[in-house]
Amino acid sequence: MANVGSDKPNIRQVATIAGVSHMTVSRVLNDYPNIKPETRRRVLEAIEELDYRPNLVARALATQRSQRIGVIVESAVAHGPTSILRAVELAARGAGYSVTPVALLEGDPLTPQDAVDSLTTQGVDAICVIAPRSSSVAALRRVAMSVPMLVIKADADPTFLTVSIDQNAGAALVVDHLVSLGHRDILHVSGPLDWLDARARERAFHTRAKSWGVRERPIVVGDWSADFAYDFAIGLKRLPDFTAIFAANDDTAIGLIHGLHDRGFDVPGDLSVVGFDDVPLARHFLPPLTTVRQDFEALGSAAVEMLRAAIEKREIPQVTRIPTELVVRESTAPPREVR
Repeated sequence: MANVGSDKPNIRQVATIAGVSHMTVSRVLNDYPNIKPETRRRVLEAIEELDYRPNLVARALATQRSQRIGVIVESAVAHGPTSILRAVELAARGAGYSVTPVALLEGDPLTPQDAVDSLTTQGVDAICVIAPRSSSVAALRRVAMSVPMLVIKADADPTFLTVSIDQNAGAALVVDHLVSLGHRDILHVSGPLDWLDARARERAFHTRAKSWGVRERPIVVGDWSADFAYDFAIGLKRLPDFTAIFAANDDTAIGLIHGLHDRGFDVPGDLSVVGFDDVPLARHFLPPLTTVRQDFEALGSAAVEMLRAAIEKREIPQVTRIPTELVVRESTAPPREVR
């Protein structure tokens, strides 16, 4: 190893090995544009060889930035928001940033304004909002922002940076799959429609179903929980006319499957069920769940890169929607009347 005479490698040793100035090393560390690819490669190789770790305190003093991203997350115990938060933390760490989360919980007196005030008081460089309600976004529009803010939501916004998993495409994949099996009467059990993701899935479901000539019927508005879905399924008086159910998330789907089983109905023999998320246990449900996989890692990386670009006053990447994937398992089959 080249760091002879020092227990801890420093930026000048990196510069010597890479054959550049220490200012060039600093520019590479801070992801400055216009660094030649060959120069960047040599610096990164020298950093790896020395196992160099930048002094974040010194960097913060030099750049007048804290290297910290604040995150406001609603429903922090649910799979989607938790997975996005974890992905943002991993992406931020890889970029040399730390994350300070603030959770807005059901019944908590903490408001979006309080959360923003708390984070800006701590000196964050930017704020990311995960799994927002429409009411929270409306409240954030009234907050005077001193740092860039990104909201995880499907639609572009004049006030905030936005990026999301493509909810519209995910819902369309579900409808296309069920229609390809022969279903023409599909029920949607949605999440709470104040949640932007729930509303996006509900709208996309109706649009795609209408394009296929699927019977239009009122949706059932749920609360994301397996308990709500179980109670709905167990309360069915008879085998319904609809032959498939699109559940707004996997928790709802597993509650439905449990309730349908206890009611004496077979999945997928009597009713097909599709979820949304692809939680780790989805493949182990009985039956294994057909669902939409969301790439939370890609979403976290895109969110952090957009915020870093805003913080560092670089061109903002234009990746705004992350693709989804339909994972077909055993909870879906052709409808009972055509088998």
